[in-house]
Amino acid sequence: MKLAPLAEFRRALHRQPEVSGREQRTSEVIAAALRELRPDRIWTSLGAGAGTGADGGFGVAAAFDGTAEGPTVLFRAELDALPIQEAAGPEHASEVPGVAHLCGHDGHMTILLGLARRLAARRPDRGRAVLLFQPAEETGEGARAIVRDPRFAELRPDHAFALHNLPGSPLGEVVLREGTFNCASRGFVARLVGRTSHAAHPEDGLSPAAAMCELAMALTELHLHETLSEAALGAAPGLTLSTLIHARLGEVAFGTAPGEAFVMATLRAEHDAQMGRLSELALGTAERIAAAHGLRLETRWQDEFRACVNSSDACSRIVAAAEVEGLRVRTLTTPFRWSEDFGSLRECGASLAMFGLGAGESHPQLHAPDYDFPDALIERGAGMFWRVAEGLLFDA
Repeated sequence: MKLAPLAEFRRALHRQPEVSGREQRTSEVIAAALRELRPDRIWTSLGAGAGTGADGGFGVAAAFDGTAEGPTVLFRAELDALPIQEAAGPEHASEVPGVAHLCGHDGHMTILLGLARRLAARRPDRGRAVLLFQPAEETGEGARAIVRDPRFAELRPDHAFALHNLPGSPLGEVVLREGTFNCASRGFVARLVGRTSHAAHPEDGLSPAAAMCELAMALTELHLHETLSEAALGAAPGLTLSTLIHARLGEVAFGTAPGEAFVMATLRAEHDAQMGRLSELALGTAERIAAAHGLRLETRWQDEFRACVNSSDACSRIVAAAEVEGLRVRTLTTPFRWSEDFGSLRECGASLAMFGLGAGESHPQLHAPDYDFPDALIERGAGMFWRVAEGLLFDA
């Protein structure tokens, strides 16, 4: 059986990106590539009908079984791309207008396929390796949908591992942290509803303009609230952040005094307990301001991510794998502020760890229009996952 070079496979994925919840073709390509390797079992359409609000349900997983009893070890990659126009550049540039793999998920999928090829050539001695290709990471919905799919019980892991490429770090450097690796985050949307009137008679309406400005300012300072202190929470202090991302008053119509406004903010916290309190503060602040101005308030949450918390045992296995692969390890003192929905796998009780893999100190940043996953990381990433699998599933 002739297999396409991994870099070629990655570039083919790059040409045909699909956004979160719409990864049907990508999942079909992955499933076909896995079937060529004859795993012991393949699952498709994982996450469909899980009741999370996620579209699609295009998760794919494959299991490579050992001959003796042992743990289930899960390795995860993401299927989705971003709704961003790619800059002109590589020959393998996106062929889909306004959509591109600018976070490196094409590379992460290829790394996992590289691991699958190694497992096909040498099956585990014990337990089983499960390779999960997960949809809708960018919206925070995919992992949650997978975990809540009734079929997830069939592949529930004892250990779970994932990686993310990291521009700005030396190529191949392993970046790790025990405890919180990525912060929790939630998108807060507040709609302030008053009463529209003619611009010539604003006194006949009820404008939300002042309330919008007041709420926007309050949200930018929300993370400084005294109830987020160590004494108030009874926990070690950690990062909290509230970032205003959007505000809008009515529409562009010079004859109208608008009666509707929107304010949106992204909340971030190192610990889930802090996120709970930060969310309460955001909602309470919006309610107080709306009531003071006589406005009706509507709120909702979106793009919700739990904190990704690395276990001590899983981290030690990453360090051991890096040592065998000859890769330098850098330990973070604080977590990354950005979020990743791999943390949702905590719901199944697995010992988990996510680590970073340096993409180059001068490499374009994630989500930048000129970003492209460095193919030099494919074998490094597959090697790291393979060494982790060796330690858990293979005899010495």
